Amino acid sequence: MDPHFKPETEQHLAAFFTRHPELSPMRDQIVLAIRTIAEAFANGHKLLLCGNGGSCADCDHIAGELLKGFLKKRPISSGLRAKLLDDKEGAPLAEALQQGLPAISLCTHSAAISAFANDVEAKYVYAQQVLAYGREGDILLAISTSGNAKNVNAAAITAKAMGLFVIGLTGKTGGSLADKADLLLSVPETETNRIQEYHLMVYHLLCASIESELFDS
Repeated sequence: MDPHFKPETEQHLAAFFTRHPELSPMRDQIVLAIRTIAEAFANGHKLLLCGNGGSCADCDHIAGELLKGFLKKRPISSGLRAKLLDDKEGAPLAEALQQGLPAISLCTHSAAISAFANDVEAKYVYAQQVLAYGREGDILLAISTSGNAKNVNAAAITAKAMGLFVIGLTGKTGGSLADKADLLLSVPETETNRIQEYHLMVYHLLCASIESELFDS
């Protein structure tokens, strides 16, 4: 067991690697990703995500799991609840809102993306957003099944130059992203659809474990 993790997180990890023993060689990297992202959130930093196609959809999926409850309800703090109840219309909000984590998918800002692609350079659309949103101590999760997506690699280069921690989520070879990521999560597949299936498994484990670390049961 990892002494830095809660028992619930250890249960997530044990169950995951029991179901997917073929991913056991990735355990140390996955554990480091959980710890790094959880610590960044705990210290007031944010997670940026980028990818293309199915990986773009994965970025939106991950952000959605983190900004609200995933496996937990995450009730808001008593202090915020009290302030909301000061307003006569605040009671439903106090009941409905959940604690969230600042995860931003760089794939969703269609006006900014299309403007920059048209006016400047399409392969730098994610790098430009990293420049705008990123701050030292933040994390970029760069997703590319091949590891060779030019816009994802440009974002990784920009992120490292700005002091962000870069996590690459790729297929077996890692591609160009292997040399740019501070931490590489490379699943043992080479076919795009199979890589994406493994990516879903891995990032659901990340989301569940990060939530476990940061929120009470």
